[in-house]
Amino acid sequence: MNSLQPTDRLLTALGIEALNPMQEAAREAISQDTDVLLMAPTGSGKTLAFLLPVLHRLVPDQPGVQCLVLAPTRELALQIEAVWRKMATGFKVNVCYGGHPMTTELQNLSNPPALLIGTPGRIVDHLSRRSFDPEAIHTLVLDEFDKALELGFHDQMAYIVERLPGLQKRVLVSATAGVAIPDFIRLNNVRMLDFTTENRETGLTLMEVSTAGLDKAEALFRLLCSFGPEAALIFCNLREEAEQVGAFLNDEGLEAAVYHGGLEQEERERALIRFRNGSVQYLVTTDLAARGLDIPEMKHVVHLQLPLHPHEFIHRNGRTARMHASGTAYVLLSPGEPRPAYLPTDLPERSLPPQTALPAPPAFVTMYISGGKKNKLNKVDIVGFFSQKGGLERGDLGLIEVKDFVSFAAVRREKVRSLLDNIRDQKLKGKKYKIEVAR
Repeated sequence: MNSLQPTDRLLTALGIEALNPMQEAAREAISQDTDVLLMAPTGSGKTLAFLLPVLHRLVPDQPGVQCLVLAPTRELALQIEAVWRKMATGFKVNVCYGGHPMTTELQNLSNPPALLIGTPGRIVDHLSRRSFDPEAIHTLVLDEFDKALELGFHDQMAYIVERLPGLQKRVLVSATAGVAIPDFIRLNNVRMLDFTTENRETGLTLMEVSTAGLDKAEALFRLLCSFGPEAALIFCNLREEAEQVGAFLNDEGLEAAVYHGGLEQEERERALIRFRNGSVQYLVTTDLAARGLDIPEMKHVVHLQLPLHPHEFIHRNGRTARMHASGTAYVLLSPGEPRPAYLPTDLPERSLPPQTALPAPPAFVTMYISGGKKNKLNKVDIVGFFSQKGGLERGDLGLIEVKDFVSFAAVRREKVRSLLDNIRDQKLKGKKYKIEVAR
């Protein structure tokens, strides 16, 4: 590890006081001459648990990719990249995934990063194109590898592993225990770390919501209104159901975004950004959001439909009551609806109020900016422009996210109109960008 990057400085950059026991155990195990299987619940900090010891294994000034991290979804790949960038290690990182311009990735890989993160399909594409040389890769991390297998990436991951002749260490990461490990991974002298049963549901309350006399959508509406201004994550089983529920909630005056695998990547990213920055209160989603997403700690998780498998139920609930915080998962059941065997029969019941009042709208609105990192824009530029030219004061700006070619900024709702009026004819860093409310 670079002596200029002590652990305490890295943790300070991440806003963390100390590693938790799982992260300490992972750091020690991954630093040894063994392969590692790390199993820990969603929200326990697994990304940092493997990135910190990976940093120790990187050699400064060594050309080529040294570590490859495979993630089953674009969102998880981007989340891993975000954590690495916050660590400010000095080592270059790139992320590759479908729905992202191939030309941009090829340009980035022309100067290979020490750490390469990607989805299996996209990494196979780059290996086929010989976009980078895999010879120097000594460490492979398969994050949420069970989810990758579930999504059908077995052949792609086998292809990738076969083309890493210098591989010395394999790290498998999962939120589920007891998953079969495919032979192609070829684990050697493996060290197993299982934290899935320790404090798994500390602080989690399960409640049943009877929908007697109501259809589920109306029951959901009343339940959400009873939360007041607090956000909630709402799980459906099918994409079509998520779309219908999201449309219903918006029609009823609630600010909801929809997130599922059938959306274009840009639509998915916008939904997550608006939810993260608090400009929508509710995210209606499928099991795609049950793990591996960078979203806020949730106080409320709602199961509008129950999943078929108990492990998906556990992963959904893992979005609340994380890291010893408290939270509640609500199960909406219609009279006569089949009750899965994994669901306890003695759940306390949450009654619905007969009258509902709409909660206040979100305090912030998301603004879209038609420029990003590749246009040499950063957060400081956006803050300065919105403050000096737009007339915003401290506290009027919320979360800002700068992507490759676009950016998003949360602006206090009552300041949006004046902001747009003030900047209508203004240039940001000498260029006129399209700036409008994100949809």
